[in-house]
Amino acid sequence: MTPRALILCGALALALGVATGAFGAHGLKRLVAPDLLEVWRTAAHYQLIHGAGLLLVAALWPRLAPTPAAWAGGLMLAGLIVFSGSLYALVLTGFRALGAVTPIGGLLMILSWLALAWAACKA
Repeated sequence: MTPRALILCGALALALGVATGAFGAHGLKRLVAPDLLEVWRTAAHYQLIHGAGLLLVAALWPRLAPTPAAWAGGLMLAGLIVFSGSLYALVLTGFRALGAVTPIGGLLMILSWLALAWAACKA
């Protein structure tokens, strides 16, 4: 990933995170059970954190080793998509087996932060 791609993906993730959060708070409130609404909130919360994380990687790019920085960004984006996406799909479809995919996204997110630390150490 390049800094420009990270900024683009981060900004889009943040915009969509605000939109999905608002949809959960206003549109889903009457349609899903409270436990599923909490799942939706968790997805939006992690999306917002990792959208900002993508911007952070881009902002820090000049101070980082480029290869692990690119890995950090790619892993963070993949984790965001898998983690939040699986939770959004679980809530919208009611297919709870999708929750089995969510930890993979969480692992990708953890690896992204470790890759960022690696990028800082290698700089």
